Amino acid sequence: MTENVGPIDSSAVPRYAGIATFARLPRIEDVPRADIAVVGVPFDSGVSFRPGARFGPSHVREASRLLRPYNPAQDVSPFAIAQVVDAGDIVANPFDLGEAVTDIERAATALGEKVQRIVTIGGDHTIALPLLRAVAAKHGPVAVLHFDAHLDTWDTYFGAPITHGTPFRRASEEGLIDLEASCHVGTRGPLYSKQDLEDDTRLGFSIVTSEYIEEHGVAAAIERVRNRIDDRPLYISIDIDVLDPAHAPGTGTPEAGGMTSRELLRMLRALGGHRIVGADVVEVAPAYDHAQVTGVAASHVVYELVTLLAAQVARE
Repeated sequence: MTENVGPIDSSAVPRYAGIATFARLPRIEDVPRADIAVVGVPFDSGVSFRPGARFGPSHVREASRLLRPYNPAQDVSPFAIAQVVDAGDIVANPFDLGEAVTDIERAATALGEKVQRIVTIGGDHTIALPLLRAVAAKHGPVAVLHFDAHLDTWDTYFGAPITHGTPFRRASEEGLIDLEASCHVGTRGPLYSKQDLEDDTRLGFSIVTSEYIEEHGVAAAIERVRNRIDDRPLYISIDIDVLDPAHAPGTGTPEAGGMTSRELLRMLRALGGHRIVGADVVEVAPAYDHAQVTGVAASHVVYELVTLLAAQVARE
């Protein structure tokens, strides 16, 4: 096996110079093979409040320039043990939501034939549906671990069945998720009615609320999540608004009372050993960000996901 091509050497090229690939990694077209791809989906035509997540992938890439090749928290050098690349952006029709979903599913499927695992940077949460379609076609129904302030299992908005608030209802209805192993983490804030929670349970989700984490601690939340997932193939979907607005102001639908970035990173690091088949980080809207606070948080979240996947590739 050829030696993996890692990030650009910051002692040779300053971090602020050059093309902003994720963590200054090589582009997919510049290496002969790849194990893990980071890909952007600059799409936000499914939002119900503040737009701007279409600029999320480029914002996260810029914020990722400071990431380094050794992850001490996981004791892994992800770019040394797996070939990680930046696969650029998936282009989706910004004027036709249905066509965009098809575009994303087709492109994710094609990319999945070239690499073992994909981490996607959104874009709004609509993109989780086509990504899950592509993953489930390859692995069957997956456990979904969904970090978010919101359930995203609502039915429609203005009669539209596919928006950033509905992907997991559609995924459940289409048989894409494991109804016995899926879980929301960090949900909080007002709902339309108690029926939302009853529908959510029927659709296959358990809930670890932000209030539960506050009352019982991160360790207890981790235990609940890991018991729920068990040994199922796992897809991780992270809406950056799971973080409190103090930690991630740059998002479209912020809610008070969220997790800290430290708590989220700790929970992700605890997932080592699970069979992760894909992941996304969505809803970064840089127009509402300050000093790259949200971009930095999201870039570290992606880095932890890549590290988990690299360790998994090495084990395989």
